[in-house]
Parts: sequence; structure tokens; C-alpha cells
Amino acid sequence: MRPDTPAEHVDHNAEAARLERTAGLYPEDAEALLLQAAAHLELSGDRPAATTLYDRLLSSPDSLENPHLVRALKASNLWEYGHEAEAGAIIEGIRGASPRDPAPWVIVAEALESHDELEQAQETFTEAATLLLTDAPEPPYATRPLLFGRHRVRRMLGAPHDAWDTLADTLHSSPISLDELHDPKRVWSLGSDNPAELQAEITRLRAELGTYREALSRPFPVAVLHWPAEELTELVAAYPSLSSEYPSHETHLSTIEASLRELSASGTPNLGIVTGTVPSYEAFAASEASSPADATLLPQYATTLAARGRAVTWPPQRGAACWCGARRVYGECHGTEA
Repeated sequence: MRPDTPAEHVDHNAEAARLERTAGLYPEDAEALLLQAAAHLELSGDRPAATTLYDRLLSSPDSLENPHLVRALKASNLWEYGHEAEAGAIIEGIRGASPRDPAPWVIVAEALESHDELEQAQETFTEAATLLLTDAPEPPYATRPLLFGRHRVRRMLGAPHDAWDTLADTLHSSPISLDELHDPKRVWSLGSDNPAELQAEITRLRAELGTYREALSRPFPVAVLHWPAEELTELVAAYPSLSSEYPSHETHLSTIEASLRELSASGTPNLGIVTGTVPSYEAFAASEASSPADATLLPQYATTLAARGRAVTWPPQRGAACWCGARRVYGECHGTEA
């Protein structure tokens, strides 16, 4: 994770301090805000302070949305300022935990790659691809960095193409092939005195930058708002007029699944679910100078949560838990609904 603001236009220490203050004001978003603050501290060169923030998150009494991501970022940061053994232990722990989110896998594999542990990087990318993509009808967009990173490392190792590499080539949309982008000789070209070689490498780098820009320009998900049972009970008790929106929790859950299936059938991409809480919703209503009883705020609240990165991709990956929180796999829960 890295801040969106270009490095050359930011006082990273000041931005980190601002984000820490904001996290204190909005505890429901503290995890995302403190991760951004830690990224700014890394960019400022204060890696020990970044580690302190990661430790603060990991020791928090509140459960984290993605503890494996925090640990992966901590490991990557530790390795950069000489704590290789501790970083390696964290990486092994993440691999052993087998998270279903691709982001921690990408971070630890790239950390291994950047420190020339290419065999271990390849093994990590392969473990993640096998876990997350086996039997998947179509690779989720978030898993593409796994396939592209694995292709890059195997290219540096001189390994022959396999099925995952072929899939990476298929998903790659740049006019310059992955084989060319990941050619180890490109490193030599950057140090060449030959203008033709340098110009060819500039062309390749522009193509690669275009691919990254395309990924970064993807909009946040079209998100549907989900209320856990306890939160919905509290919401309707506090604002009875919303009972027309939510006649029962079971109806609410069925409506979510039906809405997402309808959107998917209509061709809408990038679907997700955001989970609301009453305090967060009330704070949002106050920020809009409106009453929480106003039902027109509900879709705006969902959009705001999605823009903050709080959306969970729908449908869940094969074998993953259902989005409703019932502790059953999606295919045996709401995934069975027609």
C-alpha cells in the first residue's frame, strides 16, 4: 500500500501526522488511515516509526479487517532496514496462514523478490495462485498481480512457461508482451550507451506505466449496503421510519443477493458489499447535515464506504465464507439462491 499523492509533492511526515489525527477522529476507518500513515513514514525514510504504527494496529483490541495485510507490510518494511530474520519469520507465518486475500501474498512475494530470494518468491506466488485460482472460472481482478509477479520472477529464473504463465499472458492487455516487459536484459539496457537500446526501453517502460495507470484508474466497486443483524435491530429501533426499507433481517440479506445478481446479469462489473454500523452511519448523516432517518442517505453512505476501500468483492471466491457472516461457505449459503 502506498499513498496516492505523488512523492515529490508531499511532506510525508506531516501527512503521516495528519492521518494519525484523522484516525483518532474516525476510529471505524483507523486501520486504512494508519496504513496510509505508515506508508508515508516509509517514504520519508522513518521506517522504525512505520513499524511502530504496524505494531499499534496489530496490538489493537479491536479486530482488524485484514491482519495478514498489516503483517505483510510490516515484514516488507522491516526487511528494508536490516531486520531480515524477523521479516522472514513473519513471511513464513503469512504463508502458513494461507490468507484468501491476494494482497498479503503479493507484498511478501515482492519483498522476497526485491531481496533476490527469487526461488522463494516464485514458491510464494505459486502457493497463492494455487490457493486462490484453482477451479476459479475467471481470475478476479485483484489476483492479477499474483500472476504477473509470478511470470516476472520465473522469467528472471529462466523457467519455461506453464499454465499460470499462459493465463498471465492472456490477461495482460498492454501492446508489449509480458515476456518482453519481464526480460532480465532490460536491466542492462537501462545502463547502455546505445541510444536505440535506451529508446526501446523507454517505450517498454511507458507501456508498463500505462498498465499500472489502468489498474489505478479502476473505479471503486458498485457496492450494496449490508447491515449485520445486531446493527439492523439498533438502526430500526432508533429510526423506525427505516423499517419500510428493512422489514426483516432475512429479507434484507435476500435483497442484497438478489440486487447483486441482477446487477451482474445486466453486465455491471466490479460489484461489492459494504457493511454498515449505526455510529458510522450517524456520523455520515451528521457530515451531510441530514437525519439518519432519511432513507435517501443509505445509498450515499454505501458509496462513501466503498470509496474508503471498505467494500468486499462479490461474489466471494470459491470456498470463501459467505458475505452475510453466517460462517458458512458462500456456495452453501446465499450462493445457492436462484
